Amino acid sequence: MDELDGNRAAGLLQEIFGAEMTGAVATCAGCATAAPLGECSLYMTDMGTVMRCRSCDCVLAVITRVRAISCVDTMGISALARP
Repeated sequence: MDELDGNRAAGLLQEIFGAEMTGAVATCAGCATAAPLGECSLYMTDMGTVMRCRSCDCVLAVITRVRAISCVDTMGISALARP
């Protein structure tokens, strides 16, 4: 699976949050590194999207679609601040 730049999720994040989120700063629950979502490692498949911390590789968020509904699990984000 190819690693993509987090900015590739811009459209998906906008659809879910209703705002541009690649500049939002997420704090990793694993290593406490704070960085914009646009800087995370991104993996996109037919089954969903996984966003990972570039510092420690912990999963920040998983986004899937079930019957046209976006399901978002932000288990690895301890804080999220929009710019």
